[in-house]
Amino acid sequence: MSPSRDNLTIWSLLLALFYSPSTLRSVLRRVPSNLAKTASFSTSSITRMQIIPRRSADRGHADHDWLKSYHTFSFASYFDHAFTGFSSLRVINEDRVHPSTGFGTHSHREYEIFSYIIDGELQHKDSMGNVEILKRGDVQFTSTGTGIAHSEYNINRTHPVHFLQIWAKPSESGLQPSYYTETFSDEAKKAGLVRLIAPSGKTGKGEIPIVQDFYMYASILGPDAVRTHVLQGEEGKERKAYVHVTMRSGYVTPKEGNVDGGAMVRVNGDVVLKEGDGAFIVGKAGEKIELATLGAAGKDAEIVLFDLA
Repeated sequence: MSPSRDNLTIWSLLLALFYSPSTLRSVLRRVPSNLAKTASFSTSSITRMQIIPRRSADRGHADHDWLKSYHTFSFASYFDHAFTGFSSLRVINEDRVHPSTGFGTHSHREYEIFSYIIDGELQHKDSMGNVEILKRGDVQFTSTGTGIAHSEYNINRTHPVHFLQIWAKPSESGLQPSYYTETFSDEAKKAGLVRLIAPSGKTGKGEIPIVQDFYMYASILGPDAVRTHVLQGEEGKERKAYVHVTMRSGYVTPKEGNVDGGAMVRVNGDVVLKEGDGAFIVGKAGEKIELATLGAAGKDAEIVLFDLA
């Protein structure tokens, strides 16, 4: 089903509840009164967390022939001021790049930029001299700091590459650019919730450091699997999280909605997410997020989770 303008403004309203009063007022002016009266969000039955789904078809979308991309937040030609970021998280793009094409050399500064490879191969080159071909399970992380230039290209002649492109704002400016690549196996993700990225000084073996109160996790949930995550931070203080279910079963357009027969994940026994869907979560440090698969037997769900200050 195609997302209507009214549905989009409902989600804009709900997300604005977590932003400034000025943002809320500007969004309210866009929402018809009858829809504003019916807008609501889920309060988890496990905790008092607030959970707001971000449906796949409601994301920004671009089809450039060589690139098909979904945008969780405002990016390039897609802009919605209610979706400009969530805490330090600024970009989650789910990209598919055709064979023998890619992003030419371009510059970045003052962002932490990383790629999570779902399928295929992606060649990375940058002005620091790094040249690498990334494959499934790899996470390539660049702290752009004072500035770098890089390119990302699918050098495979027959197979597209499917990956998440993620940007976050560091807690400090003027950082010296740095580069990391780590590989996280399917076996580890099937066994539990794997931590990929953690604040500098708090990383474990094989984890990538980031200059921010920011954690990223990934997991592959088989049938009847359950994963539990405890929100980080000082107990009792507000904490945010975002969960995204990757479109691992295939690509569909926004008009087509979700992949037929794709994986589904239930968040805290309440909100159901299909492939391409995500959820904004607001709770407190120490509270639990429970993720459980349901739906098609034998269909694995690959999820990423961000735990944010």
